[in-house]
Amino acid sequence: MTMWTAVLIAAIACVVLKLAGYLVPTDWLERERPARITDLLTVALLASLVAVQTLGSGMAVVVDARVPAVLVAGILLWLRAPFLVVVVAAALVAALLRLVGWAA
Repeated sequence: MTMWTAVLIAAIACVVLKLAGYLVPTDWLERERPARITDLLTVALLASLVAVQTLGSGMAVVVDARVPAVLVAGILLWLRAPFLVVVVAAALVAALLRLVGWAA
């Protein structure tokens, strides 16, 4: 199988999955349980993306300056700080930890 064949098969699979979503009855989607599951699924996928981007480096798990920066960002978000403050504070924490040589 060539690269283009794999790309075409993946593209067709994506189109088929998207079309399958339109075939689901709307009354089924409006029920409480599917709505709750889709809401929780979104949060779980976002949390896993943050975890992979924070702790991953290739195929290894790495604890470096990103971990405390994400923790600071999480605490500031929990305290309802403005988003710009959260981003700047997390960047400063990571920069200062790298400056002192911890987990470069």
